[in-house]
Amino acid sequence: MYRNCIKRCLDFTIAFFALCFIGWFILLVAILLHFANKGAGAFFFQERPGKDGKTFKLIKFKTMTDERDADGLLLPDVQRLTKVGRLVRSLSIDELPQFINVLKGDMSLIGPRPLLMHYLPWYTPEQNRRHEVRPGITGWAQVNGRNHCKLSRKFELDVWYVDHCSFITDLKICLLTVSNILKRKDVGEGTGNMEEVDDLGFHERYLKLLEERKQK
Repeated sequence: MYRNCIKRCLDFTIAFFALCFIGWFILLVAILLHFANKGAGAFFFQERPGKDGKTFKLIKFKTMTDERDADGLLLPDVQRLTKVGRLVRSLSIDELPQFINVLKGDMSLIGPRPLLMHYLPWYTPEQNRRHEVRPGITGWAQVNGRNHCKLSRKFELDVWYVDHCSFITDLKICLLTVSNILKRKDVGEGTGNMEEVDDLGFHERYLKLLEERKQK
């Protein structure tokens, strides 16, 4: 009952009132980022897999410019991260626009964080179970390791959440998320370096695939 009905009603209600109260703040941050990003825009849109693997466009504040080198390649993240973008990350507010995703039904407040689309072909059937629920702004894996959690462990935690989704579990995750933010635990570290946490070899396979495509 909770998972199939009540959870969605709570998500919609909380997201609606949250946007009513902080809409002005999101607009203010968007204006600051627009100028800090040198006209590259204030929002970052990226396709991610949602419930049942259905694709949706995730929205985040854009904290980096689109500056490129002489060869047309994007500069390293550290060189493109603006002062305003760094502040946005340090305050853990870069995910605020995802309340719009929640309102639309693409996401939930609590659930497995949506990963990149190009890793999907390498999921095992068990790992793919993370898509049995809507992805969330925060989740069980995020309050149990966040950016330092190995990818295999993250999948385990996500599937655990799918099997134990309840109001009490969601409330616990919500309280732990607020606690981590107040303690500034792992704050400002972005999404983490995939090479450091990917113990499943997804990133290496993806780079190899890109290289093979270039050679064709």
